Amino acid sequence: MTDYVTRTEFEQLAARVDIVEREVDGEKMVTRHVLTETRRNSDDLAAIKTRLDRMELKLDDLGRKVEEVAGELNGKVTSIDGKISGLAATLPGLIADTMREVLKECDGR
Repeated sequence: MTDYVTRTEFEQLAARVDIVEREVDGEKMVTRHVLTETRRNSDDLAAIKTRLDRMELKLDDLGRKVEEVAGELNGKVTSIDGKISGLAATLPGLIADTMREVLKECDGR
């Protein structure tokens, strides 16, 4: 047995199909928007990654320079420490010799 569709049922079905078609079109628009934003974000992320790579290279170079300067500074501090230790060891003798000369000059007058 075949059931016939009335005009009212057909119009209701047509209205429902129209709603579904608009929803599909809306979903297509949303999908296109999401894809566009994803592409744009991918480009932005690639640019950020490139800049980050350059910054890492600069920081690595800066780190090497700091290590060089620290090594040089350590050498200079060691040299100054040696000179001060030498001066501390010889200073009492220099003062004693100078005082003896001064006292001799004072006694000789």
